[in-house]
Amino acid sequence: MIPFELARPRSLSEAIALLDPEDPDIRPVGGGTAVMLMMKAGVLRPTRLVSLGDIEPRYAQLHVGENGELRIGGLTRLATLEHSSLVKEGWPLLSRTLRTLSNVRVRNVATIGGNLAHADPHMDMPPVLSSLGASVTISGPAGERNVLVEALCTGYYETVLARDELISEVIVPPQAGRPSAYMKVTTRAAHDWPALGVAVVLDMNGPRIGNASVIVGAATDRPTRLTQAEALLRGALPDDTAVLRDAGEAGAAQLDIVGDSHGSASYKKQLLRVYLGRAVRTALATVNGGTTPFEGHA
Repeated sequence: MIPFELARPRSLSEAIALLDPEDPDIRPVGGGTAVMLMMKAGVLRPTRLVSLGDIEPRYAQLHVGENGELRIGGLTRLATLEHSSLVKEGWPLLSRTLRTLSNVRVRNVATIGGNLAHADPHMDMPPVLSSLGASVTISGPAGERNVLVEALCTGYYETVLARDELISEVIVPPQAGRPSAYMKVTTRAAHDWPALGVAVVLDMNGPRIGNASVIVGAATDRPTRLTQAEALLRGALPDDTAVLRDAGEAGAAQLDIVGDSHGSASYKKQLLRVYLGRAVRTALATVNGGTTPFEGHA
């Protein structure tokens, strides 16, 4: 391994100052799970790693804001979110998803900010947070700016983040009892990388679906909103088999799906046709006390 400098700033502003917008070999490190793998594989040879572990403790905490939103510090561990009674009660979709995200060892060290900034299209959190309308606060030399999680990723391992910017906070609007589900379809263990991920959050209007937020992951180079499927679901009865089938077909037709080691493009299209409807049914089951699982095995 090539020697590198390890900087340990004591504040967020100091950490930002140690980054370089022109140097890709200077990287911030939160939990370090992705950075260490990249170094071991030889695809990253840093000259400086900026550890974020010693900056202000508030960036590793979570609380409910004045408007009922969940505010998560960018350095909050995934395991902290998973076990938070606050999250379990107010944002159950996050709690359910985190139980099958990677494994316990990774969740104990990985941070929410690093998870989102890594922009691996197979990640579970980006589609789930996007479906909930979450946003991030990005901090840099020029101050702060807010970006929807849905707009954060711009391509394969690419985001709107400059090299001297950090995700300092994640803001999740109140889930307010809305039916929701994340169908994580894997070919092996439940915590494996998904061949397909479908996140659904519903706003109900009596027995009918008022609005639907449908985001797919692991099928394209970034989490993608299925606008055509959302339009078909709007105003529909959730047990209308024909509508659910048509929504799955519309979602599969909308996307230019990318095949990978977890499944071919045609295979993933078929998964989407089937699992979009299942995600809608699962969302309703979680509210009505059902026990339908929210993950699947292909």
